[in-house]
Formats: sequence, structure tokens, C-alpha cells
Amino acid sequence: MQLDLTGHHVDITPALREYVQKKMDRVVRHFDHMIDGHCILTVEKQTQKAEATLMVSGGKIYADAEDPNMYAAIDSMADKLDRLVKKHKEKTKDHHAAEARHGGNVNVQL
Repeated sequence: MQLDLTGHHVDITPALREYVQKKMDRVVRHFDHMIDGHCILTVEKQTQKAEATLMVSGGKIYADAEDPNMYAAIDSMADKLDRLVKKHKEKTKDHHAAEARHGGNVNVQL
């Protein structure tokens, strides 16, 4: 997955870049149909904000988080993305596999 990292009013240090990449790798482990991602790290007064948009097969997934500490904001954003990716994966999963195996005919006896 191609990950673009942008900083608004903050310099993206190699440590920040590596930390975001490590957190995004955890998200990619759960869902491998990601096309690319864009992460924006922003500093506004005393608030640190991390937001990310992932392009996946079937749409976009967006999550953001704010915290006084940038690393905590990145952690929170990654947790949200992880939950959203799992939810998206569950939605795209074929729930009718058992029905297809039986030829579409399901006998119900009362």
C-alpha cells in the first residue's frame, strides 16, 4: 500500500513517519485490498490532530483523532481505522456461502 504523509504546521520527522507506517501496517494486516492511503498530521494551538483516508476496494475509509500528544493521536486514529476496516471487511464478506453450497435450496422443516 502506498502511504502519503503530510504535515500541517508540523515537520514530519523520520521517527513520526516510521511510527505512522508501523501503525498503518497493523491496519493493512487485517485487510489487504487497500489501494492507497493519505495521512495528515496537524498542529493547531495545543491540539495535535491525526487524520487518515484509505482508498479500499468499494470506497473510502476516513478516521481522525485529536490529543495533546501527537503519538497518542496517531494511536487513536489507527485504532479507529482498524475498527472501520474490520467493519468494511465484514460488510463485503459473502454471507451466503452456505446457501450457495446447497444449490440455493434451503429446506426448513417445522
